[in-house]
Amino acid sequence: MSTLPDALRSPQGMPTHPGPRRHVRPWWHVLERLSIYMPALLMALLALGSYWLLRATPAAPKPEPERTVGHLPSDVMRGFAIRTFGAQGQLRAEVRGTEARRFADDGSMEMDRARIRSFSDAGVLTTAEADLVWTDAAHEHYVLQGNALVVRHGAQLPGAPALERIEFHGDHLSIWSDDRRVVSEQPVLLVRGGHRITAQSLDWSEQSRVAQLTGRVRAHLAAQPAAR
Repeated sequence: MSTLPDALRSPQGMPTHPGPRRHVRPWWHVLERLSIYMPALLMALLALGSYWLLRATPAAPKPEPERTVGHLPSDVMRGFAIRTFGAQGQLRAEVRGTEARRFADDGSMEMDRARIRSFSDAGVLTTAEADLVWTDAAHEHYVLQGNALVVRHGAQLPGAPALERIEFHGDHLSIWSDDRRVVSEQPVLLVRGGHRITAQSLDWSEQSRVAQLTGRVRAHLAAQPAAR
């Protein structure tokens, strides 16, 4: 029977066998292995930092939709008087009123209790007034509403018969300044001399000096003085 040396026996007397020796790698080998994964670690850190910056950075403000300019007055004048003059310094037009409102979206204007005086090229005076007057940006079209009155005053032009005073009364009258027309699609009263004519609509031109009356037309004609 063989015997083992005491150094190879276990404390309980059982023989022991020496195991394989553990090989310990030097520390620089560990660093070499880590350097292989270093690029991937750096990319992960960069991605994490970018994500954090995106979360921490406030979102860019959304562009506000362009605001449309409504039909609201941009300029207001009270107790106004506007005059325009010709090349020779003569008065061509005058507008007065208690309040004027200009609208920026279309350049139109509204005037309260407006009084208008306008002279033709021949010097014939036309006046207009109403509770409310609207005009476009070019001042070519005027709309008179409420107690509207347009008067073409009498005049004596050289080499022509005298012009009689003529009046147009109504709640809604339109004036076109280019050809000096008075138009109404609502009941109107025409007064000329002693004659009074009512109609449902009117279209009168200063150039032709002819009034077109339509609808229910009624006339009260003054008697002409007897010829002597």
